[in-house]
Amino acid sequence: MNTIIPIVIYIVGLFILYIVIETAVRRGINSSIIGQFLEKKYGIKGDKKSFLDDDLDNDK
Repeated sequence: MNTIIPIVIYIVGLFILYIVIETAVRRGINSSIIGQFLEKKYGIKGDKKSFLDDDLDNDK
């Protein structure tokens, strides 16, 4: 039991770090000059509501 709790805390921390980095990169790309150019050229793709929208079982 003493080893399970730190592992769970570590996994939760990594997941939170993943979400923070993903959001920062996405906002950085979208606000950059190249990101704005690509949005104008190819149009804006709909934002995903969740990272689960990338799931292969999702038939949307």
